Amino acid sequence: MANTAVIGLQWGDEAKGKIVDILTENHDIVVRYQGGANAGHTVVMGGQTFKLSLIPSGIFRSGVQCVIANGVVVHPKTLLVEIEALQARGVRVGNNLTVSSRAHVILPWHVEEDRILNDCPTGEAIGTTLRGIGPCYRDKIGRSHAVRVGDFYESGWRERIIAVAEAKRRMLEPLGVSADNPALDAEAICREYSGYADRLRPFVADTTQFLLDAVDSGKRILFEGAQGALLDIDHGTFPYVTGSNSSGVGISAGSGVPGRHIHKVLGVVKAYCTRVGGGPFPTEQDNDVGQLIRDRGNEYGTVTRRPRRCGWFDAVAARYTARLSGVDALAVMLLDVLSALPEIRICTAYELDGERTERFPDHVERLRRVKPIYESLPGWQREIREARRLTDLPTNARKYLDRLAEVVGRPVEIVSVGPDREQTMFAV
Repeated sequence: MANTAVIGLQWGDEAKGKIVDILTENHDIVVRYQGGANAGHTVVMGGQTFKLSLIPSGIFRSGVQCVIANGVVVHPKTLLVEIEALQARGVRVGNNLTVSSRAHVILPWHVEEDRILNDCPTGEAIGTTLRGIGPCYRDKIGRSHAVRVGDFYESGWRERIIAVAEAKRRMLEPLGVSADNPALDAEAICREYSGYADRLRPFVADTTQFLLDAVDSGKRILFEGAQGALLDIDHGTFPYVTGSNSSGVGISAGSGVPGRHIHKVLGVVKAYCTRVGGGPFPTEQDNDVGQLIRDRGNEYGTVTRRPRRCGWFDAVAARYTARLSGVDALAVMLLDVLSALPEIRICTAYELDGERTERFPDHVERLRRVKPIYESLPGWQREIREARRLTDLPTNARKYLDRLAEVVGRPVEIVSVGPDREQTMFAV
């Protein structure tokens, strides 16, 4: 297998971490290229469950180099806690992890800004995780108040922190943040982040050059997307999105690897749909069906533990994100969750202002007005978690997978019927 990307095609939480963990066996490098500690990947192996927020899911495979690339925003304390937690459980984290010197740093004032913005929404709350990710990305684009990982290893970094803290004080005081707020204490922040920088120094490098060298030398690279394509800052359900390009179009900007070097894109979907936070969700089932899916699928955030909104599979959205991300094939996850249902629905089109459409709307207010057009398929009402081959699945389960492939327009190559590595089937 050559260079591969794993992209979530829904609103995140599609169980991408499991797929990355499995595919890592055939790759030399795993790259996390966007997002922050608001994204969580769960990997289950040997009866143990590991929850990751910044470190790539390939960390569990020996001989694999994991890269946190330039497109990620890093909260140093969170990263160090994650490293130490993995090491305490016997997972090797050392020179097999590299952090980009170009990655931007989340500082205390970013978390404070996140809180203020969340408390003063201009409409329906976006549903931020309050980890400072959006404000950090805003400073990255604004440039003047941005701090990158590599800055801490150059002279003058303390003066920069002090200057930015003063600028933030002037900006935040009118919003009710007192001058003595710890989030603006430049001297304390310098002491704290100096310690973080010392501990992270062995991991920090120019990952852009590293990955370009890897491409030139024929290394096999696996790109690990965080969140999902419908949360893409440019192409998702704006403003109910994340702060980065979480679809396939973000790979090159977030890693420095040109698109011509990405040979295969695998789109990951759940067999149903979920989302967290605000925003329209056409196929949401705020009823007993939705609660059954939530309970059977343990649909609570990996990082936040927030209950996820649950609904039927939306093929209109998945078709759009599969095209947007250049997807070659699908991985369908959590098929087992639907096993208790006598009837399963797929949204194959929308009704928008009285007209049928198979295109995903470009504005959130138009998406809010759509009515899903469903087709129904019979369920299989049999537990399938012991299945290890596609032929082990009930006929109606196989028909459901065939229909998903047909309405999305991409073949199904991987099917998951449980969280463990062994509960995964390959069509090819």
